[in-house]
Amino acid sequence: MSHTKDPATPPARFELRVGGLHLTVQRIPGWLVALATTAGGAAVTWWAQR
Repeated sequence: MSHTKDPATPPARFELRVGGLHLTVQRIPGWLVALATTAGGAAVTWWAQR
């Protein structure tokens, strides 16, 4: 397994290495950002209303 990077490849947005696990996210989709924002807002609203 080679660890050299291709110069034409853009840098990863997120890279996680834990033991044998290697997770790389190249692009974060807009729908995922919207989902996380909505869920976070709902959680804060729920917590504030308690």
